Amino acid sequence: MADAVDKVADNVAKLVLDEETGDMVTKNELKKRIQKRARKAAAAANRSNAQQDKSSSAQPAAKPAKPEERVIDPDAMFKQGFLNEVYKLRPSKEVVTRFPPEPNGYLHLGHAKAIAVNFGFARYHGGRTILRFDDTNPDAEKGEYFVAIEETIRWLGFTPSEITYASDNYQRMYDLAEKLIKMEKAYVCHCDDVETKKQRGGEDGLSPRYRCEHANQDVETNLRKFRGMRDGEYEPRSAWLRMKQDIVNNPNPQMWDIAAYRIPKDQEPHYRTGTKWRIYPTYDFAHCLCDSFEGITHSLCTTEFIMSRESYEWLNKLLVDFQPMQREYGRLNLSGTIMSKRGLRTLIESNVVRGWDDPRLYTIKGIRRRGIPPGALLSFIYELGVTTSITQVSIKRFEQSIRVYLERTVPRLMLVLDPVPVVIEDGEEQDLDIPFSPKDPKLGSHTVRLTKTVYIDRSDFREVDSKDYFRLAPGKTVGLLNVPHPIKAVSFTKDETTGAIKEIRAVYDKEGKKPKTYIQWVPEGSLPAEVRIHEALFKSDSPGSAPGGLLSDVNPNSETIWPNALIETGFHEVKQRAPWPAAEGEKTGEVGPETVRFQAMRVAYFALDSDSTDDKIVLNRIVALKEDSGKNA
Repeated sequence: MADAVDKVADNVAKLVLDEETGDMVTKNELKKRIQKRARKAAAAANRSNAQQDKSSSAQPAAKPAKPEERVIDPDAMFKQGFLNEVYKLRPSKEVVTRFPPEPNGYLHLGHAKAIAVNFGFARYHGGRTILRFDDTNPDAEKGEYFVAIEETIRWLGFTPSEITYASDNYQRMYDLAEKLIKMEKAYVCHCDDVETKKQRGGEDGLSPRYRCEHANQDVETNLRKFRGMRDGEYEPRSAWLRMKQDIVNNPNPQMWDIAAYRIPKDQEPHYRTGTKWRIYPTYDFAHCLCDSFEGITHSLCTTEFIMSRESYEWLNKLLVDFQPMQREYGRLNLSGTIMSKRGLRTLIESNVVRGWDDPRLYTIKGIRRRGIPPGALLSFIYELGVTTSITQVSIKRFEQSIRVYLERTVPRLMLVLDPVPVVIEDGEEQDLDIPFSPKDPKLGSHTVRLTKTVYIDRSDFREVDSKDYFRLAPGKTVGLLNVPHPIKAVSFTKDETTGAIKEIRAVYDKEGKKPKTYIQWVPEGSLPAEVRIHEALFKSDSPGSAPGGLLSDVNPNSETIWPNALIETGFHEVKQRAPWPAAEGEKTGEVGPETVRFQAMRVAYFALDSDSTDDKIVLNRIVALKEDSGKNA
């Protein structure tokens, strides 16, 4: 199934837009459609020549937009479809949404969609979004996660109207829990996991469901026990407060007397409240109540919480006046990787990756270090849109979207991964004015010194030529990017020990034919750099279910390091001007080394890594260039 989904996603990435019908079609199909329309238009024009002035201002048919020319409307998913229907269900004078992460780890790609949906929905409708930390599990929470989550939201370009915490309402929620007990809608239970599972239909779920004997306790007994839980009279897992719902007749598991309060296993001090509390509300108890306290009009979450809507509404109607509306959309999944915190910790603890921000991971921290701009990430999400179905896309599809964004937003430089010197025997030094982008003159240009000795990539030279090879070889001509004349190799020397090419000698070929291809180069005096090329971290599309476990599916060649790369000195200006604007007039608040992005011509897109220092340039590949399998360049 995953292969089929990836195949569809890859095929979709190859489609173009038919602007007349709004269809996504293949290039060949679009060409046929345009030709057919042109024939019809010509016939119609011939028929109407007698009635129409030939000098009319009729415009020629618009050319179909190329992928890199398409502009994604960030508001499209709020104007139509699922989210538009959600607003129609509850049109509000002031829309208030919330993003409620649990601060027990770093956010990942799926969270980026949730951030874009919640903040974007409120912004589109002139409302506001609260960042509320669901800090109800002190055993798993750390201060660094609170900081990282807020930084991530601001990096994506969103500003919370306020920052709140579930722990702000601990006393208020505790009081409501006692109220629920007094309403005979909650009881303290002492059942273990085995007994609780039996009550809910057993292992197969086919046995009759029943309520435990503790549900028959009177109000005073439940209050006394609940206060005992609060005061530390019970060990973890020996007592918990359950909502008294409808375990026998309701088919929804979220109504089978689920937990409201529990005693944490490790009794770690809470990040904000310390040791004041010994019991903590569950997500199912706290989330809906906090939504009500904060006046959340539209509680937007993923479809895994669709069954929770019934318990959400049941509890709020019992305890609070303001009733938020919960609605669920499909989450974003990326095949070929993992995003679960448990799996990520396994990779980190096994030293497979450097940490939460490793560029091979799809944590937002890793995506950011890799050099993917926040605008590119949001453009990808806006392009996918929002429905109630799970969105499953391949890494290739994700990278194609990023590539399209970078194509129009970053400058270009020349970089050589594995340099070998070429001495141009009849060369003379001169300054070349090279544009940062051949497509956008507004990005400006920079000067590159053409020296007598230049460096090309070792892969761009062959000792033995062949008909299907168009780069440099003995007696063969190749163009150097932005250099007036191509060069012809006349000789080469090899290292006696390793057999590697040591030096190539060449001359300008000023009278020959135009070369079939051009290669990148850098002059003497270029900057040394370490370049890290990252491939997929896993071998399969479903590493979480791989035979032998997650670690058995790790790709041993997921990172290749080129320690002796060279980059032209135009890098200094690119670094000084970073971050380059994503569009004309756009302002960005990005900071950090990863904002230094560029396209290395004929190589890939790169960004500066956080391991860089004043004396050492370290680069990460963001994405490869678009592959062209039809050429040997």
